[in-house]
Amino acid sequence: MEQGIEREKLGSRLGFLLLSAGCAIGLGNVWRFPFITGAYGGAAFVLIYLVFLVILGLPIMVMEFSVGRAAKQGIGLAFRKLEPKGTFWHLYGYGGIIGCYVLMMFYTTVTGWMLSYCWYMGSGQLSSLTPEQIGAFFGGTLGDPFDQVGWMAVTVVAGFLVCSMGLQRGVERITKIMMGCLLVVMLFLVIRSVTLPGAEKGILFYLKPDFGKMFQHGIWEPIYAAMGQAFFSLSLAGSGTVVYGSYLKSDVDIISSARYVAFFDTLAALLAGLAIIPTVFAYGMEPDSGPGLLFITIPSVIRNIPFGRLFALLFFLAVLFAGATSLVNLLESPVEALQSSLGLGRTQSLILVGTVTAGVGLFVEGDLLSPWMDGISIYVLPLGALLAGVAMFWICGKKFARDAVQQGRKRPLGRWFEPMTRYVFCGVALGVYILGIFFGGIG
Repeated sequence: MEQGIEREKLGSRLGFLLLSAGCAIGLGNVWRFPFITGAYGGAAFVLIYLVFLVILGLPIMVMEFSVGRAAKQGIGLAFRKLEPKGTFWHLYGYGGIIGCYVLMMFYTTVTGWMLSYCWYMGSGQLSSLTPEQIGAFFGGTLGDPFDQVGWMAVTVVAGFLVCSMGLQRGVERITKIMMGCLLVVMLFLVIRSVTLPGAEKGILFYLKPDFGKMFQHGIWEPIYAAMGQAFFSLSLAGSGTVVYGSYLKSDVDIISSARYVAFFDTLAALLAGLAIIPTVFAYGMEPDSGPGLLFITIPSVIRNIPFGRLFALLFFLAVLFAGATSLVNLLESPVEALQSSLGLGRTQSLILVGTVTAGVGLFVEGDLLSPWMDGISIYVLPLGALLAGVAMFWICGKKFARDAVQQGRKRPLGRWFEPMTRYVFCGVALGVYILGIFFGGIG
């Protein structure tokens, strides 16, 4: 590492996979996936989403891991080291860092909401409220600056304490624990959900494709929503997991690793849908109630279930773990960039990143959160992925891309690689970006 700072290392390949999965598994899986699946017809939408996960998600993840390993740097310096002489694609590194920042500011805010709901559910403050009262309660918390800033501050402090412990002892170890807890809690919630009286309709809705229901919204709207979910589900911006790729050894098969991460990510999303949608159907409520499904509909439903308070607390703990793993892992990218480019120590880097994140995050609270996410969905995520794809698959050249991905593989890459990455992936990413401007974002 530049400036004489020794580069940290991960403890194991399992740690790498769980860290990458923790970065990918976030609110897009546990919050957004169930309500958007409910809005667009259930199982048919899930199938379309899985197609775009393969077309968009896997190429971006393979690209990020490959760029990081080839450069042995995070996104801040990776393209400066890899780009052909005389080109300017290293400037994308600054955009990648900005993308991590804007995603972090969203995650600090919404993860703060999850933490507050864990408290409200555990203390029983929502147990006796009607759905209308729960909706008013949620609106009241959003309008209370002290309540919002306080929970966000706790989230930021906790995230930075984990990162300050170092890569192995902090980020890797805590992510392993939270990922394990997330899986256990989600499995428990799924078992409870599918065994509720009347859950059968929800299970059929979720598992039996009905394209008629999906295309009630037209042809392009659900397809475009599935594209957007592929980005949000993996927290993709062409930069997030580059830093973890930079810790990879040369004998690791990147495509295999990306498949494992995508599998864990998809599993989390599918479990979240199976935990929520049958429960909603069991109590005769609508699965397409938008973002309010998490904060209003689910608490209204859960309070009628035996041991409802415990069930609700576990549910919001699962969502909290999903948000917290992404937040902690998103922090690593700008922290590593400051360490490698300026030669700062981890503590100094964390202080700088924390100051910027908390300072700007205060202004994102409340009414600015929705426009902030529109900006991320329209510009940051698809544009970042598109530019990174052009840089790797076009600017750095076919030979570089093939060699970077081939390293560590026992079987040679097939002829599909260049058409899939240069034309299909970059073409679809460009389409998502252009359509996002016309449709008002993919969020």
